[in-house]
Amino acid sequence: MITLHHLEQSRSFRIIWALEELGLDYQIQFYKRLATFAAPPELKKIHPLAKAPVLVDNDQSIAESAVILEYLQESYDLKQQFKPQDKADQQQYRYWMHYAEGSLMPLLVMTLVMDNVSKHVPLLIKPIAKKITGGVKAGFIQPRLKDHITFIEDYLATHDYFAGDFSFADIQMSFPLIAMQARAAGQYPNITAYIKRISQRPAFQQAEQKEKQLTA
Repeated sequence: MITLHHLEQSRSFRIIWALEELGLDYQIQFYKRLATFAAPPELKKIHPLAKAPVLVDNDQSIAESAVILEYLQESYDLKQQFKPQDKADQQQYRYWMHYAEGSLMPLLVMTLVMDNVSKHVPLLIKPIAKKITGGVKAGFIQPRLKDHITFIEDYLATHDYFAGDFSFADIQMSFPLIAMQARAAGQYPNITAYIKRISQRPAFQQAEQKEKQLTA
């Protein structure tokens, strides 16, 4: 039996979605975050860094979303539905599988960190902290993030999916785009249309229902 170690409000939703797309039998070990938003210590028994997702299958423990998705596709996608066969599309598949966490997510994480710095400093220095973090965001993060958003928005103007037809590259890209769009309030029509398109997939909706049951 495949076991997914799933941390509340984490990237591991992507793996639930992939498992549903593949129609596999699996079980979920769910972990709630602490009040500090950190992972609970129990998760360190599964991964030394208390990371999620972690997939356990055939006595293998596999971490990192892209690695898990590639493992699932290579092991269980017998009809080759979720990785393109065309060479050009395969190159796009590889690119977006790495781009999601290698290029886009660091900027989103940095934004989240900067937004929360002032909440964790003494009251006396909050104005200074806000000024410093505001400067970092305005001078470094936001210009780069804007370039990335424009890049993705332009790409999706001419592509329904990231690598030909729907593939696991779309599952990998979904997490940062959904997180980003929640803040952008529909500013980017192509990204908005893309998120609507992928969220209409039955497997996505089944994964959402499973996650809601875990957090109810």
